[in-house]
Amino acid sequence: MAAGTNSPDRSATDLPLTSGLYLLDRDGRVMGWNEAAERESGRAPDELRGLALAQIFAPDAGQPRLAACLRNAGREGRCLIRGTFTRKDGTRSAANLTAEQIRTPPGEPDRFAVTIHDSVADRQGIDALAFSERQFRMLVQGVVDYAIYMLDPEGRITNWNLGGERIKGYQAEEVVGQHFSMFYTPEDRASEIPKEALETAAREGRYENEAWRVRKDGTRFWAGVVIDRILDPNGKLIGFAKITRDMTEKKRAEEELEQARAALAQSQKMEAVGQLTGGVAHDFNNLLTVITNGLDLLSGPLRDEAQKRRIIDSAQRAADRGAKLTQQLLAFSRRQPLRPEIHNLNRLIGEFEAVLRRACPEQIEVELELDHRPLAANIDAPQFETALLNLVVNARDAMPRGGTLRISTGLERIGAARAKLMSGIPSGDYVTIGVADTGEGMSPEVQPRVFEPFFTTKDVGKGSGLGLSQVYGFVTQSGGHVGIESKPGAGTTVTFYLPAAQLGAESQAAENAEEGEAPTLGRILVVEDDPEVLEVTVETLRIMGYEVLTAPDAPSALAVLRRERDIDVLFTDVVMPRGMNGLELAREAARLRPEMRVLLASGYSRAALSSEHGLAGQDEFAFLAKPYRGSELANKLRELEAP
Repeated sequence: MAAGTNSPDRSATDLPLTSGLYLLDRDGRVMGWNEAAERESGRAPDELRGLALAQIFAPDAGQPRLAACLRNAGREGRCLIRGTFTRKDGTRSAANLTAEQIRTPPGEPDRFAVTIHDSVADRQGIDALAFSERQFRMLVQGVVDYAIYMLDPEGRITNWNLGGERIKGYQAEEVVGQHFSMFYTPEDRASEIPKEALETAAREGRYENEAWRVRKDGTRFWAGVVIDRILDPNGKLIGFAKITRDMTEKKRAEEELEQARAALAQSQKMEAVGQLTGGVAHDFNNLLTVITNGLDLLSGPLRDEAQKRRIIDSAQRAADRGAKLTQQLLAFSRRQPLRPEIHNLNRLIGEFEAVLRRACPEQIEVELELDHRPLAANIDAPQFETALLNLVVNARDAMPRGGTLRISTGLERIGAARAKLMSGIPSGDYVTIGVADTGEGMSPEVQPRVFEPFFTTKDVGKGSGLGLSQVYGFVTQSGGHVGIESKPGAGTTVTFYLPAAQLGAESQAAENAEEGEAPTLGRILVVEDDPEVLEVTVETLRIMGYEVLTAPDAPSALAVLRRERDIDVLFTDVVMPRGMNGLELAREAARLRPEMRVLLASGYSRAALSSEHGLAGQDEFAFLAKPYRGSELANKLRELEAP
């Protein structure tokens, strides 16, 4: 075969390469190129576009394949391999291939700048900055959707692509050598934003932002910007690669979406106001009907004093309901007069536990998971208890066939980004109170409306629709946030976040004695499963001067003992539900708190407990037989205090 024909045996060093530059997609196919690539490959533009580069470059033995090289560049930023470059006419040259990742704005696929250059020339050394600039010159030919250009370390533009010309309106000769801050708004230049961008990229390797930029004609466009630093092999900064994308349409679409959301929110607000107006009118009309008819009856002849008393009582109840309705409306509007004080929320919940349990039927199991730390917040205690009771009642109604209701507390640090999404509350530490049920759950359509006044999913007459509104108003007025998570058939969890506070010595003392009362004689944990017995026992002990905590069964009592450290006396019934009797509770309590005194009570005698109930050994603790008088209970407690 004569010399000069398309022979693949031609010497690999006869035709040195002059740095063909290619822009590849993630699959290694050619998207753009420079004139040298077109000339060296011997291929026309329609032959290069979409060509798999692996068809014209073969790595030497022991070198990674092209796909592996691109993956390495994606991980490490750069990859270099040796191999053989084959032209269209079949001639070959020894070559080095350098691949560098080009990072694009978020949501866009990464691309690779690939240079194929003569290995001999490479060994002789090429200036690092000039080499990097040549890598990007190919983008002048192939990319028009992005302004992609190089900066020197001071921020002066060293090259320019067609995308920059299309987006910003400048020709290359108008911008090369100029500082890139020429594209920034006057206010950003005054704030030294361009300087901060380069400093961030130099320090961290990359800078990303979205902001307004200025075209040659003075108009502004919304730009997505990425600046990557470029280092030489010794780690020295030699410049920056800058990619700018015109995102004006995306910005406009987001603004239109935000306007639509605002319009929807306004529409929903007006609907809520309509519901509020209708609900208030309906409820107050009912109340006024009771009161006005009662007044009419009182003004007429009455048969007896009892009838008169019934009418007055009915009118009084209607007035009380009106006052409560007004209070709930004030809570929703965040105009209720709160009297906040710093309280230990775990203690408030513990003291309110008996009421919460009485609000639930027997087929609902109530569990308390209170954080062991003293969690404090600056709140109005009665309003807090009302909010908690409203959540418990809602959870109860969602479980008509029974289930589990769990009340939990905790402490969370809310960062700035998350706080912005939570009604714009300040970042910081928040006490969390969660009420979770295993009930019916709610659909996604219902959840956004649950805090609207008079909105309810309950049957007519089963709820006012103001319970969650009161919760919302109380929490937000207290500087917190309330959230809800629910799925149909998977239950509901309502969590409210209250700004955490420090529980000082004065606040702790205030918890132990109300203003104007004498100091308590001690703290007693009363464990009793009969609500009426529990209520009268608690009232008796408080009159005596004791501070009282309550639990309806042994597991709940153990939870209180683990949570509250300063309990002086355990006063427990012996026969109780949930698998643990009072004697077993007393023994476990004695193990946990050897210094704590224990008093057992039962309607059964000691003998009956031993013979009929198998509770032998109950004489190890003090015992009080039911029924007992307050004086008998006081004597037993004094005996326990005696040395």
